Amino acid sequence: MTKKDGKKIVELLQEAYPDAKCSLDFTTPFEMVVSVMLSAQCTDERVNKTTPILFDRCKTLEDYIDIDIHELEKIIYPCGFYKNKAKNIKLCAEQISKNFNGVVPNNMKDLLTLAGVR
Repeated sequence: MTKKDGKKIVELLQEAYPDAKCSLDFTTPFEMVVSVMLSAQCTDERVNKTTPILFDRCKTLEDYIDIDIHELEKIIYPCGFYKNKAKNIKLCAEQISKNFNGVVPNNMKDLLTLAGVR
């Protein structure tokens, strides 16, 4: 698929679904990454009930890096697969901090290098 093909598909989807929006609640790019990770094998409704507690506790990448893994697991437990998701959330925060100067990448190539995204 070429870039031109991709752009055409996006245009067609926007025409067909002009009111489409993400059903996950988030305010920052990293919150979106975390929400999407938590949504694996979980409903968006459950994620949206869980993330306010997490996002209140962790406001920065450093908060995610520093949070005790057991505390993180307890917070995200309702979303299932909490041990693996907690490990990936912490590692992803570390990778973004170290490899991308604290900025969530805005391209697929770099996003796919992140734990829990690939």
